[in-house]
Amino acid sequence: IVDRIDDNKDGYLTTEELKNWIKRVQKRYIYENVAKVWKDYDLNKDNKIAWEEYKQATYGYYLENPEEFQDATDQHSFKKMLPRDERRFKTADLDGDLAATREEFTAFLHPEEFEHMKNIVVLETLEDIDKNEDGFVDQDEYIADMFANEEGGPEPDWVVTEREQFADFRDLNKDGKMDKEEIQHWILPNDYDHALAEARHLVYESDADKDQKLTKEEVLDNWNMFVGSQATNYGEDLTRNHDE
Repeated sequence: IVDRIDDNKDGYLTTEELKNWIKRVQKRYIYENVAKVWKDYDLNKDNKIAWEEYKQATYGYYLENPEEFQDATDQHSFKKMLPRDERRFKTADLDGDLAATREEFTAFLHPEEFEHMKNIVVLETLEDIDKNEDGFVDQDEYIADMFANEEGGPEPDWVVTEREQFADFRDLNKDGKMDKEEIQHWILPNDYDHALAEARHLVYESDADKDQKLTKEEVLDNWNMFVGSQATNYGEDLTRNHDE
């Protein structure tokens, strides 16, 4: 893997090479994931997944046997997820023929990777956290998404810090709540490249001689850092071969 990351074959891994590799691994993971489930949904083998095929495969049993889903939570979650999936499917389906190509289905399953799906990601996040359904996320809703204070005692320090984060960095217009634009800035920030951040972190932690690049020895000396990283698909790539 170290040799494959080293694009110019100079024996060193730079931050740029690591960043490009992490992006490649991430992309491959996404497309492998789609390939894995494709045949479960493309029931008529026409190399497209129609909304009806997806709906049948995912919700068919629920739609045909509603009496088995009398339990309020089951009922609620299926009732909520079906229109939500349909809305997401239609947004991913760029040509509007209600049948997803492989690329459109990839956008449906991994919307955060596609520019035209950003509004859906923001909307779904808002709907998940906005418990009073006023179209905004206030500070308590933001905290409740991460921490449920069941014992009713004082909040842990990290929660207090998160409240400060909300006030200082999430609620940009200081009106006490996050609107869609502020939610997008939070979950899909334009100025943050997570592959670059991960690459910088790996170099910083493993670069023993501080020359801003890694030798194979430096990587192997810090192998546990790489096993836990996206650069090795969290260790998975160490046990299988790829022809990249």
